[in-house]
Amino acid sequence: MPFYDSPVDGARLHYVDHGPTTGPVAVFVSSAYLGYEMWEYQMLPLAEAGYRCVALDRRGHGRSEDTWLGYDLDTLADDLQGLLDHLDLRGVTLIGHSVGTAEVVRCLTRHGTARVDRVALVSGVSPGIVRSPGVPDGIDPALVRADEAAFRRDRAGWFTASADDFFAVGLPGIEVTEAYTRYLIDRCLVATPRAALGIRAVVASLDLTAELPGVAVPVLVVHGTHDTSAPLALTGERIARMVPDGTLKVYENAGHGLFATHAERLTEDLREFLDAASADSGLAQAA
Repeated sequence: MPFYDSPVDGARLHYVDHGPTTGPVAVFVSSAYLGYEMWEYQMLPLAEAGYRCVALDRRGHGRSEDTWLGYDLDTLADDLQGLLDHLDLRGVTLIGHSVGTAEVVRCLTRHGTARVDRVALVSGVSPGIVRSPGVPDGIDPALVRADEAAFRRDRAGWFTASADDFFAVGLPGIEVTEAYTRYLIDRCLVATPRAALGIRAVVASLDLTAELPGVAVPVLVVHGTHDTSAPLALTGERIARMVPDGTLKVYENAGHGLFATHAERLTEDLREFLDAASADSGLAQAA
């Protein structure tokens, strides 16, 4: 089972490395509470098709070490950069979901693009969803505090009550089984209470409005029309406008969990994006 040590504090972090060791490289960064397993409908078919697919369990999630400290965005971004350095990856396409998009953006603005060629931000909470000077139309912080109180009282109940909205159940074309929903909730509960609350704190204070214009690589933004966790107008549309080279793809009737409900479409869009990175690399080498 592959692990590496965080460059920040030596925390033992788990990752997976699927597919060939050559060719296009995709590095997946997961949503809050979830580990690499959330990407099974993307990583497995892409790896089978010849793409190298790497994914990280952030600290306190999945099989990674449970630490008390290190849930600030800078440390999480440093952990991600540490994985790229550990595997000596280059020409990478970073793919983040939800709060994972913030880790991706901070990794780029903090460490540069020497190892990264492209970025895909899926259902992102970036640039921020809670009201702040940079996000004046965000969610009322009082509502966020009340939601956290409910989360602290009963995490299992909170995940169960949120599941239908997460997947946009009831909208045309949305199919997700009760068994899969239960499985994903169980995986969310693997994240330690400390880690879960630490990630919630990142989201509550997130404001990347000053950083997104500095993301100097092509960015694919994928977002659903019915994402209640990260409303499209507040996040996906803003990201696509703020980065220098952004492409927005909107999935009709999709919620936050489109990696499952729109799995084949997302996988195909990521494949196309990875192929474009390979084409760009070939042109650069020829030049």
